[in-house]
Amino acid sequence: MRFQTLWEGRLIFAVLGLLGLAGYFLHWPFLWALSLMGIIFCLNFFRDPERQGSKDPRDILSSADGIVTEIVEMEETEFLKKPMKRIGVFLSVLDVHTNRMPMDGKVTYLNHFPGTYPGPYLDARNKECSSKNEAQTWAFEGPQATLVVRQITGAIARRIVPWRKVGDTVLKGERFGMIRFGSRTEVFVPLDCEVTVQPGQRVKGGETIIARFPQP
Repeated sequence: MRFQTLWEGRLIFAVLGLLGLAGYFLHWPFLWALSLMGIIFCLNFFRDPERQGSKDPRDILSSADGIVTEIVEMEETEFLKKPMKRIGVFLSVLDVHTNRMPMDGKVTYLNHFPGTYPGPYLDARNKECSSKNEAQTWAFEGPQATLVVRQITGAIARRIVPWRKVGDTVLKGERFGMIRFGSRTEVFVPLDCEVTVQPGQRVKGGETIIARFPQP
């Protein structure tokens, strides 16, 4: 467990702890049992294992744990504003929710999008969630190219936590933020990159190679 990651769930753990104490002193076993199950669930959600991914500068690592839901060529309209390949990964509430750097690079752009209101949040497996749900977009400038990563909340998630800022230099596989509860992460890579994953494949952030830059 990492303290910084657990700290993001401090209010949740505090509420669950108070429920457990109330159940104990009121002799309501169902309440402290519910509290215990909640704490176990949250400890699993806020887990943050160490990862050792490829150090090859050509390899682009996944920014998130989860299932690849789509690989599509499309216009990246927010920062680079040019056609790119978008690799979307869905994170369930059972996945690690820490997001990691896909390559060595410098943070050159960070923008928070509050979502479109009124209306409910869409499920993170819905392709339209990218333009409707609360999101945060990053641009990382590296030796070969600039990659764009977009963190998107889902139907349950309600908070995106950035751990880096514009101007920071971050190494491949290092953590740059997290999303609390089921969500989606998209990585935009250049069109000449070779994508090495397929829809339906499970990936691990900071470990699975999702694409490769072309040979120089």
